[in-house]
Amino acid sequence: CVSLPQPSIFVYSHPSERENNQQATMLVYQDLLTGDELLSDSFPYKEIENGILWEVEGKWVTVGAVDVNIGANPSAEEGGEDEGVDDSTQKVVDIVDTFRLQEQPTYDKKGFIAYIKKYIKLLTPKLSEEDQAVFKKGIEGATKFLLPRLSDFQFFVGEGMHDDSTLVFAYYKEGSTNPTFLYFAHGLKEVKC
Repeated sequence: CVSLPQPSIFVYSHPSERENNQQATMLVYQDLLTGDELLSDSFPYKEIENGILWEVEGKWVTVGAVDVNIGANPSAEEGGEDEGVDDSTQKVVDIVDTFRLQEQPTYDKKGFIAYIKKYIKLLTPKLSEEDQAVFKKGIEGATKFLLPRLSDFQFFVGEGMHDDSTLVFAYYKEGSTNPTFLYFAHGLKEVKC
């Protein structure tokens, strides 16, 4: 499991966790099809499209070298420069960096419809009967929500880059400098860490 701090706010927990939310355990959400870690409860989410999609706000963060003073006198040392040390920093999106999400090529309408059909066929047998009914009822509406936004999305999958991975969608809401991520809720498996 990814090691992250506990969230300071929590919008929703996964449906199975709502019933027994007594223990302060970190939850990681894995791709139900591949096992790749895609999200944790350190990133609050909001259910949209009748609970079929989760919306999560990402943030740009700076990662990189940290200046550590070890008390040595650099002028007394040979060379005086930190040879071989890369002091560069890099701006990354927290969710992409934390879960090592891998960007994928974009989809056109035809390719996306083909992906959704394959995804439904692969995911449905892994769901309980109750979840199958909810998923089948809501996936058409979620697809209609996603289709007109295809040109705005960046597409990601988990670190393993499996052919049958659940897609994660990222886009920028109007006026926002941070990306918003969309996850298929039924494609996630909750794991306590």
